[in-house]
Amino acid sequence: MAKTLELHFLAENGKSSRVTIDNPKEPIDQEVVKQAMEAVIASGIFYTVNGTLVSVNGARVVERNVTDYEIL
Repeated sequence: MAKTLELHFLAENGKSSRVTIDNPKEPIDQEVVKQAMEAVIASGIFYTVNGTLVSVNGARVVERNVTDYEIL
């Protein structure tokens, strides 16, 4: 199963922006994630179509299970 850590931010215009990280290290330490997100905001390294990231809006781990079938 593939897992991703989704980091949700609010941008300048109030809309949500998301950064995803594949195969996050588990267990997830919520405080470390929050600190990392605040560091991303402070650095200003991301600029989105909605503007710069201005606040933390949440985080979640998404687990996905994909089954491929060979169709002849």
